[in-house]
Amino acid sequence: MCGFCGYVNQKDVPNDTISKMADRIKHRGPDDEKYFQDDKVSMGFRRLSIIDLAHGGQPLYSKDKKKVLTFNGEIYNYQEIRKELEDEGWEFETDVDSEVLIRGYEAWGPALLKKLRGMYAFVIYDSAKNEIFGARDHFGIKPLYYYDDGDAFMYGSEIKAFLSNPAFKKELNIDLLPIHLSFEFIPSAETMFKNVYKVMPGTYFIHHIDEKTTETHRYYKFNYDHIDQSQTVEEDAKKIEGIVKDSVKAHMIADVEVGSFLSSGVDSSYVLNEASKLKPIKSFSLGFDNSKYSELSWSTDFANQIGQQNTPIKITDKDYFDFLPTMMYYMDEPLSNPSAIQLFYLAKGTRKNVKVALSGEGADEFFGGYNTYLEAIPFERYQKYVPGFIRKALASIAVKLPRFHGRRFLIRGAQPLSERYYRVNYVFNYDDRNKLLKDPSLNVDSGAYTKHIFDEVKDKDEMTQMQYFDINTWLPFDILQKADRMSMANSLEVRTPLVDKEVAEFASTMPIKTRINKEGTKISLRKAAERALPDKVAMKEKLGFPSPIASWIREPEFHDRIVRAFTSDVAEKFFNTDELLRILKEHDEGKSSMQKIMTPYLFILWYEVYFPEDTNADTINKVQLQA
Repeated sequence: MCGFCGYVNQKDVPNDTISKMADRIKHRGPDDEKYFQDDKVSMGFRRLSIIDLAHGGQPLYSKDKKKVLTFNGEIYNYQEIRKELEDEGWEFETDVDSEVLIRGYEAWGPALLKKLRGMYAFVIYDSAKNEIFGARDHFGIKPLYYYDDGDAFMYGSEIKAFLSNPAFKKELNIDLLPIHLSFEFIPSAETMFKNVYKVMPGTYFIHHIDEKTTETHRYYKFNYDHIDQSQTVEEDAKKIEGIVKDSVKAHMIADVEVGSFLSSGVDSSYVLNEASKLKPIKSFSLGFDNSKYSELSWSTDFANQIGQQNTPIKITDKDYFDFLPTMMYYMDEPLSNPSAIQLFYLAKGTRKNVKVALSGEGADEFFGGYNTYLEAIPFERYQKYVPGFIRKALASIAVKLPRFHGRRFLIRGAQPLSERYYRVNYVFNYDDRNKLLKDPSLNVDSGAYTKHIFDEVKDKDEMTQMQYFDINTWLPFDILQKADRMSMANSLEVRTPLVDKEVAEFASTMPIKTRINKEGTKISLRKAAERALPDKVAMKEKLGFPSPIASWIREPEFHDRIVRAFTSDVAEKFFNTDELLRILKEHDEGKSSMQKIMTPYLFILWYEVYFPEDTNADTINKVQLQA
């Protein structure tokens, strides 16, 4: 697990820029650093040693020295690919997966990507072709960004590396502010920085150095084209048992000790239980002093039942709020998911004991674990029996009336799923944003921004469409984003056995009846877990990552911090501050969600960190010292 960066050389960029960029992401790889430079390209690498500790340094070179690789991640089937290459006559000097990548690219070019199973981002500079090739794993577990303004080109594991390059023109992508306020992340290749792009999951780019052009290609796309309606819950549960067992085994490969995150839920419990069958494994759980929000008793009891050591980790309200600016620095882009800081402190405590940890992300998306998917049942029935023109008429009447039970259902019942699905207006809807934005002309239809994703599965049932949307947005840009940033901020590698190509390929064949029904969610996964876990764990209701943040916001010390932010120069620049204070007052009265407070609050903190020249704060300097 590592971090890397690089750029196409420019005459006004000093040679030591590459080391300064790599230093920005030192947390991703504190064990080693190495560099490559020629007359065209500079490349930097920071290493966190996991496999072949003595020989796994990078950059790595092709046999003719014309291609140079930097790589972040783990290739779980590298031994099989290595055997295939050896059978074709290729020779190896190390036992690292990164050498398989450079040899595989020499042998097959981009076709190598079709063979990989793992989490990865890597870049190969080909000096013979004057090209930079970069690729990201199937689901976006590992990050990769590039900056391209038509003149300068640079890339890196994290955006913050670009700050140390004088060719980087740091500009806010203001047009995306309403999108961020809606989703709490940006569900596309765009970012909150102009001319900075995510390499999308399952995608590779080629930058042509002489032409100064960049092209992108999709090599993998999850789909539901092969659903098998004949499958049963029993059959799918049995298959899940084998697939999860195989994936956990693959994710345990390391030359250092591997631990595991453990909550009270079925996903992390199932992963830990499978891992414990292979070798003793330490688990780590996060909680609070307030037992209403703490899962520590569940986690400790379960670890004891399977004979494994569990380490409880606690955080306080002060830990939480003091860390928020530093979290924004590590995150690169504003993200208001309240569980991000919990993940940071969980990773921090885990890293004191191990270098690698397993985690249970992905089960809800692939196996149908979110309770919101159940919304499809009443809406599909309503749409089936009530003609569209009647639904539209009822919605037009309901929207004009005061609140009553069923009003929201009638309004949403006239909308297509691409507008109705709650992730599309996860925090603020169009009308909310009109009131909140200082410049309402920026406002856009968030449903239109992501409609193309629903269109890709418009022939499928609504539950499947919801899952597909989450797999392509919520999973990579929220769940996996915060998992990567908060773990790597602590130089901890987190592996996700349930976000895996083989797991996903099976999940894509499951009919809706083996995923979700009116009785519950993750039916087949829970059935598989029942055979291995205590009933109270396998069937436990999903809680997300519970926390007392909503009540902390009302405490005077932290409430005052938010008020100061909501009345600051930055708030005045982007928002109607009276509306911010009204939302805060509604939250105090129990009428507004925590996310409507945290999303603008964290945007303000993020802006102060990354654009300190526009504020009276020297936040970025303080944050860098902490980081």
